[in-house]
Order: sequence, then structure tokens, then C-alpha cells
Amino acid sequence: MDELQKVKKFAKELDAISPSMCFAKWKQVTLHLQTGHTHSCHHPKTHKIPLEELKDNPSALHNTNFKKQQRKLMLNGKRPAECDYCWKVEDALDQKRDVLSDRYTKSYEPWAQDFKQEIISKKSWDDNVNPSYLEVSFSNVCNFKCSYCAPEISSKWMEEIKQHGSYPTSTNFNNLENVQRQDKMPIPHKDDNPYVEAFWKWWPDLYKDLRVFRITGGEPLMTKNTFKVLDYVLENPNPEIKININSNLCVPDDILNKFIEKVKRIQGEELVKEFQVYTSCEAKGEKAEYIRHGLDYNQWFDNCRRILGEIPRSKLTNMSTYNALSVSSFANFMEDWLKLRQEFMSGPERRNPVSLDIAYLRWPWHQNIHILTKDWLKPIEDQVTYMFQNKEVGDWPPLCGNGWYEHEINRMKRIYFVAKQGPDQSFNVEQSRKDFVKFVDEHDARRGTNFLKVFPEYEQFYKEIKSAI
Repeated sequence: MDELQKVKKFAKELDAISPSMCFAKWKQVTLHLQTGHTHSCHHPKTHKIPLEELKDNPSALHNTNFKKQQRKLMLNGKRPAECDYCWKVEDALDQKRDVLSDRYTKSYEPWAQDFKQEIISKKSWDDNVNPSYLEVSFSNVCNFKCSYCAPEISSKWMEEIKQHGSYPTSTNFNNLENVQRQDKMPIPHKDDNPYVEAFWKWWPDLYKDLRVFRITGGEPLMTKNTFKVLDYVLENPNPEIKININSNLCVPDDILNKFIEKVKRIQGEELVKEFQVYTSCEAKGEKAEYIRHGLDYNQWFDNCRRILGEIPRSKLTNMSTYNALSVSSFANFMEDWLKLRQEFMSGPERRNPVSLDIAYLRWPWHQNIHILTKDWLKPIEDQVTYMFQNKEVGDWPPLCGNGWYEHEINRMKRIYFVAKQGPDQSFNVEQSRKDFVKFVDEHDARRGTNFLKVFPEYEQFYKEIKSAI
């Protein structure tokens, strides 16, 4: 609550600058270099980076003319239309309540608030600024075909869709025409990419101002650009930067060995403020392998141990994309993850290097938890109960024991309340269930899998829908 009061106090300061001000528009950016798209904050849609703007200004990867116009609106107290998520939250809520829009919480983050004076003093909407928080995807190259992923993010998905076409759902799941319509066809990772070229021109100037730098994909360990970053860090220490890398941790051993050796040096010589690996799983064993096609669960878990055991002061966060196929084995997965935490607790301060982040899958609709019948609420509730029964005594940080933390439990509680509340009127449950059956049938036909063998607990649910198609 003390922290909440601090944020609410800061919110008044932010609104005093402008009632529509958000520092993320200046200091945060996500770059999808394989498609040439950018956005600041994850809520607005991405927009294309005009190549002509990059010719003399590689920072136009972030400082596009479009984005500068949005900054101008904010400085003038007007609301950019692309930020409608926050405007809806702010219009719907009494700001005296203990809920604030992301405009406030993002601007309050140290990577944003530390640059408050810089933004205010310039007050020029057309300035080129370096972000302090940067997330980048260099390529869509990936060795996985996760069931909820897309061709512009996974090269394996792209190969399949080019060979077999989209899935026969009502939405034409992963239809390349939709990708083309959004101008998101990825540049093949072996081809010259003008957006990647612009990034490396910008990088030496950009690097010195970064506070958080995150590489995502595709699979980041399968692109040479990730290792180019690590080599640069080895030659150019930056004690202010936190580096995060996403990985499915199922790459060939020689690639993982190379990655671990470089990060061991970075960590051992304390060349950066913090280094953290993010990975993903939301089920156990063969069920996880079905959801995340290409995953070897045992190999993945062993490699999680390698990251924690071989890299000094390592931190590992699992990002679970909770979906309809997670429900039956998520408790088993959480048991494995909690054991991993307990295994690698270390030092007199009981340092905890293992975290769990749970988000629920919204799209594709046919894999959203809202397709399930009400009887599936009970195992979700049981998963919340399990976390409470194994709750950590104390606060995070600094006390770290053997259980789940309040913020982790709250993530799982939110999943339960979302499931219990049910979908809004825009969600067509009947059609989405039919699409689910069509998807898994096509999945099995294309990939040689067997849904009912892996998920026998869904047999009645599956057959009832199948009979209605």
C-alpha cells in the first residue's frame, strides 16, 4: 500500500505536466525488426517504420514521425487514439480507487521516471530521443511451432503455413493473407535486413542510455545478432543496464554452451547490473510438448538447471501462457517449478533466483480458457488453493523461503476469476469450441500427434463438440 500511495502521488505530478502525458512514448520501445514494426508500450498496435526515415536517422526505429505526432498530442494535453486502453481505464474508474492505468504505472518505473527532467526540459515533440527500455526481436527464426504462435514470429510456423495453408477454423487461423494485409511478412533471417542494419548503426549511441534491454524472438539463441550483443557487452561494460533474454532453452547443446560461457563471463566480471533469462512453459511433460511443438520437457527442465547452476547470480523467470490445454496439468507443472526454486535457493539471505509469471491466453480464441465447460473451473480453483497451501511466509523481497509469493498467487487468482466470470458478448463460445476441434484434428494430421492420447481427460469435451460439427 505504501508503494501504491507513492504511485498515486506521482500520478498527480504526471498529470500536472499534461493530463495525457506518458513517459513510455519517449523512453520505451519494442522493435520487431523482422517485420519492420515498432510501438511504444504494448497496448497500441505496432506501426511500420518507413525506410526513408531511416536513411539519415537510424534512431527512427523508435523516433518515427508517427510516434512524434503522438508525443505532440501528449505534450498538448490531448489523448492519442492509439492509447485508448488507458483512456478507457481512466474514464471507467474513480482514480481515488486503488487502481491506476498503465500510463501512470509505466511512467513511474525507474527506467522512465529517472528521465523525467530530460523529457520536461526539452518539451519538443520532434526531438530524437534514446529509449531507456528496449525490447527487440531480430528475427522470426525459431525451432518451435507453439500452438498459439504465428508465422511472423516463428519460422517453423511460416514453413508449415506455406506448405499446408492456414488452419480450417472460422478465423482461418494463421492465414498469410492476414499477415500480408498487416504488412507483417517477416524478412527471412538469412537475408539482408535494412531494419537490423539500422539497429547496429544506432546501437553504440543507444547502448549507453539503456537501463533495460530485452531480446525476444523467434528464438533469440538461434540468431547471430544475440551473440553480437553479448560480445559487445563483453567489450563494453555497462553497470547501469539490465539485460533480459527470452529463450525456449531447447536449442542444440553447442548453441546453449556458447551462450552459457559468454553469460558466465558477463556475470562473473560484473559487466552489467543484472542478467536474467526468461523461458516459457504452461503444462507438464507430453502435454507441454503438444502445446509447444518442438519442446522436449526433460531437456528443457535440465537446461533450466544448467542456467541456474552454471551462471553466477543467475535469475530465471518462467512465463506461462495459461490456456485451455494448461488446465489439466498446470498443478503438476507448478510442483516441478517450486522444486526448482527450492533446489537453487542459496546464501544466508536465501536468495531466490526462480520466478513464475502467469498470464492467460486471449488469442487464438479456440484455445482460450473460455471454451471450457464450467466443470473445468474446479481444477483451476484447486490450483489457486495449492498455491495458498504452499504460500511463502514473508514478503518479496528480501525474505525468500520455499513457497509461492503473493504476487504469483494473485496472477493465478486472476486466471480463476477470469474463467469464473466468463467471456464477454464478443466471444462466440460455440464457434470457438468447434474451431478448437478443427484445430486439434488438423494439428494431429499435419504433425503426427494424437490429441486424445495426450489429453484423455478432454475426451468427453472433445467428442461432444465433434458430434455437433
